[in-house]
Amino acid sequence: MKEISVQELKQLIDNKGDFQLIDVREALEYDICNIRGESIPLDEVIANLHRISTTKQVIFHCKGGNRSSQMVKYLEKNHGFQNLYSLKGGITAWAQEVDPAMVIY
Repeated sequence: MKEISVQELKQLIDNKGDFQLIDVREALEYDICNIRGESIPLDEVIANLHRISTTKQVIFHCKGGNRSSQMVKYLEKNHGFQNLYSLKGGITAWAQEVDPAMVIY
């Protein structure tokens, strides 16, 4: 399973990279704080496979990295995806290292 750091994600955002960012947290978590990723809660990902790009880098994130890394592993093993990454440390790492003004819950 591939991971990406919050610094690497910030570079992609700053450079307007061609990637897809998917937030697998629950809707209320997304409402507390987000980094403008596409919200697809973990339990809805399988029903929304058609929304996940197969042609560009796709970065999954959650609060701390566990849910997103589990989903990346699952999708690689069971659905053949090879373009997926998990955000190391999740949105908590983003708040600590990139955006200290962000609410951490």
